[in-house]
Amino acid sequence: MRRNLKRPDSLAIRFLVVLSTASLALTASFAHQQKMAVTRILFNANSGNIEVMHRFYIHDAEHAATLIFGKRQTLIESAESRELFSSYVMNRFAIEASFVGGARRELALEYIGEEIDGQFLWVYQEAPQTAAIHSLAIVNMALRDVWPEQSNLVNIELADEIISLSFEGAAEMLSVELPAAIN
Repeated sequence: MRRNLKRPDSLAIRFLVVLSTASLALTASFAHQQKMAVTRILFNANSGNIEVMHRFYIHDAEHAATLIFGKRQTLIESAESRELFSSYVMNRFAIEASFVGGARRELALEYIGEEIDGQFLWVYQEAPQTAAIHSLAIVNMALRDVWPEQSNLVNIELADEIISLSFEGAAEMLSVELPAAIN
């Protein structure tokens, strides 16, 4: 049995070429910087601490660290590079708490460590929670001094609510009142 096969017309061929080109461009874009980081702030009732977890794409962090420190940094292979990058992050992130009664002070965030999880680098900090907090002022400039288009999302996780702050454009410090004083 002989089939009569048609030659594809030029419109179909052009469509396939455009589709192939677009998929290659999309694949290549995933190999470039995402320029997006996420920070979680958790009020841990069990430990009584405020826990801060910064998540960066490894590719972004390595590229930025190489630009910042002037020498190629290999975060996957080098604990020293990860600690250097963690130090950079801690110097560009701060939380000022306002307490019930009017007192305000910057939280003394302590470096806990870092780890690689898949395509992400996590940097961990924490501070003891000593009094009832009713608002926070947060500075998150990590990678924003390298790339102005860098976007840093901060999620403040309360018992039954998540409050999100987005650091984009000229935003260097953002403030939020907590729905109820956190002890």
